[in-house]
Amino acid sequence: MENFTFYAPTYFAFGKDTENETGKYVSRFGGSKVLIHYGGGSVVRSGLLERVKDSLKNEGIDFVELGGVRPNPRSGLVYEGIELCRKEQVDFIVAVGGGSVIDSSKAIAAGVLYDGDFWDYYEGGIVEKALPIGTVVTISAAGSEGSADSVITKEEGMFKRATTGEALRPKFTIMNPALTQTLPAYQTACGITDILAHLYERYLTNTSEVEVTDRMIEALMMTMIHEGPRVIEDPNNYQARANIMWAGMMAHNNSCGVGRTQDWTSHDIEHELSALYDCAHGAGLAVVMPAVFTYNLQHDVNRFAQVATRVWGCQMDFSNPERTALEGIEALRRFLTSLGMPCNFAELGANPEDIEKLAHTACYGDVNDGSLGGFVKLNQKDVENIYRLMV
Repeated sequence: MENFTFYAPTYFAFGKDTENETGKYVSRFGGSKVLIHYGGGSVVRSGLLERVKDSLKNEGIDFVELGGVRPNPRSGLVYEGIELCRKEQVDFIVAVGGGSVIDSSKAIAAGVLYDGDFWDYYEGGIVEKALPIGTVVTISAAGSEGSADSVITKEEGMFKRATTGEALRPKFTIMNPALTQTLPAYQTACGITDILAHLYERYLTNTSEVEVTDRMIEALMMTMIHEGPRVIEDPNNYQARANIMWAGMMAHNNSCGVGRTQDWTSHDIEHELSALYDCAHGAGLAVVMPAVFTYNLQHDVNRFAQVATRVWGCQMDFSNPERTALEGIEALRRFLTSLGMPCNFAELGANPEDIEKLAHTACYGDVNDGSLGGFVKLNQKDVENIYRLMV
């Protein structure tokens, strides 16, 4: 295990009707003028937005609104939000929605206090200061409600890039699993896929002797395997929703990733797909992960065999551990397919003729240096080969 520091001070309010306490937590963390940031019509139709507004009014907190966040959130709305916050002298942002809304809120929060272009942070900068953020989560997926990370798509060139910084960790997060019960099965499955991806990105490490975090990751993976089918079969299963929601946060607040190198190849490769084709991030990951794992298998067969036996219940073939490792990858693929996730380019709506373009952008687009991957260092040709495994 490597040296590390870890500080994750987000205050979590978990359970039914907790969204009605949003105003109380804004007041507790010093907010007096709020931007309520949200996506489409679901938070309006469900009455959630009104409940959040009422909670702010009950605390005497003024607010302005900015809706319109799309999946794979765009830079244009971030610029609009920055301008609105400065004009209205906003001192706190409340994100009402899923990972896209929270990521957009983080970008706005960073941009308001920065004299330059907020995109500078997404070209390798670390966010040192930002407006405080609170979140009201409506989907279990990205884990942005507990993380220091944000991902935004730059509309000029359609680059999807990430930034990080402890200033971006939400001050509080409202987590009511009941708010996720109206989600379509496809969105729920996308969220489960994203959670699994966050776990795999940390599991694939070149650091030895990381048994504690290995076991934590494995337990969270097994939770997804157990609860995923239950919630697809019965969308109103509150307890299954609750377990998935808390696992999603734990998967990405980095408590499972400390003291070890991490990968993030699958995310980097998928970002090009969702940026170009606007597919759901989780759906893209369902296609990308098995291809990446198959391509990188020989780098550490035993690590893939370990997750196959510990998580997926495969029998260890000591004479041929590669066979066990491949069975684990296939078990992952079957599980994702059983949830309704796509398994190839065609089902994503991706075009094989774009493979060279996708690989080039992944490796060289924006400020990228020509390679990617923390587990295995990959060049453009490697990435092209991985995309071809998805066709």
